[in-house]
Amino acid sequence: MRLTFLGTGTSHGIPVAGCGCPVCLSRGTRNKRTRSSVLVEEAGLSILIDTATEFRLQALRAGLKNIDAVLYTHAHADHLHGIDDLRVFCYKKPVPIFGAPGTLAEIERRFAYIFRPPRQQGGGIPHLQMNPIPEGTFSVHGIPVQAIALKHGELDIYGYRIGAMAYLTDCSFIPESSRPFLEGLEVLVLGSLRYSPHSTHFCVGEAVAEIQRIRPRKAFLTHLAHDIDHRTLKKELPPGIAPSYDGLTVSL
Repeated sequence: MRLTFLGTGTSHGIPVAGCGCPVCLSRGTRNKRTRSSVLVEEAGLSILIDTATEFRLQALRAGLKNIDAVLYTHAHADHLHGIDDLRVFCYKKPVPIFGAPGTLAEIERRFAYIFRPPRQQGGGIPHLQMNPIPEGTFSVHGIPVQAIALKHGELDIYGYRIGAMAYLTDCSFIPESSRPFLEGLEVLVLGSLRYSPHSTHFCVGEAVAEIQRIRPRKAFLTHLAHDIDHRTLKKELPPGIAPSYDGLTVSL
């Protein structure tokens, strides 16, 4: 399996428009963060998790030629609003999309032109197949995927486990019922917004504590805000935990 971090930033992206903080003004390439999304390549298939706002730019940078499926964690704009740029991956065949029933219902409502197209379709639309999934194990083209229930503040969202990798972004609480699905991980990707506490996201200290409880072989922090400098955070983290960055690839 190969995991590619397409984007690792929070909802504003980094640099934040109009901001003059040291991280936003930094010349360090690892402080340039597009909105969070990852690509999982397994058994010849390319599975995307979330269509971030800059998905087109992420796809170009990563040289994406094919998308076989998309898994959605939730319907917030930074994880969804690149959906129209799936069009070019739908020319030969529809792309199946998976998510909690409520998430897909919200996607259908917000992007009605895709799922209830008007008579005149100027510019074309993505051809997507809806696959609402309950919490539990399902299959994407024969690959088992575990949907993991998480809390994003009061919002119920999904993380996903594929093989020995789990991707949990935008979460502030992991229910006890979800913890058995996080055992024996090679790689854990966990959202870690900033140093100070937040009502809907783990902060750095909370994320580190969760990782130490889950005990994956390696862990990467994602969904990082602009008060986090990559080099500084990397020095502060315990062994086996690192900040992710746009373009990072990890082989399992």
